[in-house]
Amino acid sequence: QMWEEAIALGKELAEQYENEMFDYEQLSELLRKQAQFYENIVKVIRPKPDYFAVGYYGQGFPTFIRNKVFIYRGKEYERREDFEARLLTQFPNAEKMKTTSPPGDDIKNSSGQYIQCFTVKPKLDLPSKFHKPVSEQIVSFYRVNEVQRFEYSRPVRKGEKNPDNEFANMWIERTIYVTAYKLPGILRWFEVKSVFMVEISPLENAIETMQLTNDKINNMVQQHLNDPNLPINPLSMLLNGIVDPAVMGGFTNYEKAFFTEKYMHEHPEDHDKIEKLKDLIAWQIPFLAEGIRIHGEKVTEALRPFHERMEACFRQLKEKVEKQYGVRAVPSSLDDRRGSRPRSMVRSFTMPSSSRPLSVASVSSISSDSTPSRPGSDGFVLEPLLPKKMHSRSQDKLDKDDLDKDKKEKKKEKRNSKHQEIFDKEFKSTDISLQQSEAVILSETISPLRPQRPKSQVINVISSERRFSVSPSPPSSQVTPPPITPRTKLSFSIQSNLELNGMSSADLTDIPPPLPLKGSMADYGNLMESQDLISPATSPPAHQRVSP
Repeated sequence: QMWEEAIALGKELAEQYENEMFDYEQLSELLRKQAQFYENIVKVIRPKPDYFAVGYYGQGFPTFIRNKVFIYRGKEYERREDFEARLLTQFPNAEKMKTTSPPGDDIKNSSGQYIQCFTVKPKLDLPSKFHKPVSEQIVSFYRVNEVQRFEYSRPVRKGEKNPDNEFANMWIERTIYVTAYKLPGILRWFEVKSVFMVEISPLENAIETMQLTNDKINNMVQQHLNDPNLPINPLSMLLNGIVDPAVMGGFTNYEKAFFTEKYMHEHPEDHDKIEKLKDLIAWQIPFLAEGIRIHGEKVTEALRPFHERMEACFRQLKEKVEKQYGVRAVPSSLDDRRGSRPRSMVRSFTMPSSSRPLSVASVSSISSDSTPSRPGSDGFVLEPLLPKKMHSRSQDKLDKDDLDKDKKEKKKEKRNSKHQEIFDKEFKSTDISLQQSEAVILSETISPLRPQRPKSQVINVISSERRFSVSPSPPSSQVTPPPITPRTKLSFSIQSNLELNGMSSADLTDIPPPLPLKGSMADYGNLMESQDLISPATSPPAHQRVSP
């Protein structure tokens, strides 16, 4: 379940599949696995194993472990007693030590075998990429993985014993163990390379305890916000242990020990630390309020009296804390962290026409010396049209679908008006001298998957009438239409004395002859099967422009 490590290896494989092997099938399968790993990190709750410090003392052990300390990673949900029993089966003659303090030379130099085992706490070492607060579900992996520093805290009493308040003189003797490598690694245990000890004063211990308590409340609240199906029992025990003073005493013991005039006078250097402790106590109230609100929404009827008592205790606690230490507002991250989208994702997809990229279109009527047109990816072609009154529609299209098609045409005209503006801006320099009655629209064509014809073959001159043919000629009585034709298009012609996109009839002298006729209907939709079908009196029909 170390999905973070699997993702790191998957990225290396993805680089090979994409840029070295070009195996996109394996790449797609790998990316699907990575997506599942990311989802597991956020949704699946993984068990947190315990770590144990084990010391082998005495001359009876082999030399590679003699008088050395190792940090072991326990199995999932393995208790210290079970780990010790498993360890002692390997050394049945060893004696288990009762204390956690380092042994003396008499034990180290003895001929026997002494094993010392106790639980240590891994110290979080977040990677540098987490430069801002992230979800606890993501951070929780690094609390027990990729750790190299471990600590063991042992309470030590200094000074006179105070029977009323044990926190006043309770110091913490903290031992830090640094292993040779990070755990877990190729082994489940590594040797301790360095050990050092620090002392924590009672006030510093109180500050640390309050900070851990607030973090624990906040983390559990976030877990219930992200997953409403979590059981409520752990939340009930946590809130009741803090709110109900009969259970643990709360922070009342801290007030008796450190918020007195006597302590202030004896320890003037701790003024800033005392203010920090008061601030942490004040911040606990909004976290508790959010936790009790969630508890009230999920509590069952059987636990309703328990919840009402907890609410009553919280009201008293809240009134007291806000009166003495001030009011703190709930941090916005508590409400906004869940389900929020990055601002980069909430981006408007509507752009003005001036900044929107031009659609890929094929303008077949541009002169041959201009920039070559690009084939339209959607089969759209820009065409000049005559006024609407000169359009002729075939009778077979006048059916009951006219109303629906008129609506579609109106929508298309709205879209085409934007493209017309872009078209005018792009080709203003070509001095197109078309009449004002002409317009440029987009028409969709369906054609076989063939390469686009050369531009020189798109416009042909009819020798008898000297007309430009931009679309197929209208069917005449002498010629029968082919049985399979592309989508019906609007037919029109432009007189030869007009300049089409800056190209006059004099510019068409270098046009090569048309392609020979083919017998297959799939190649040229507008050509006849046989030349005999064409009347000798009529000139050959203009070739139809085919879009890819």
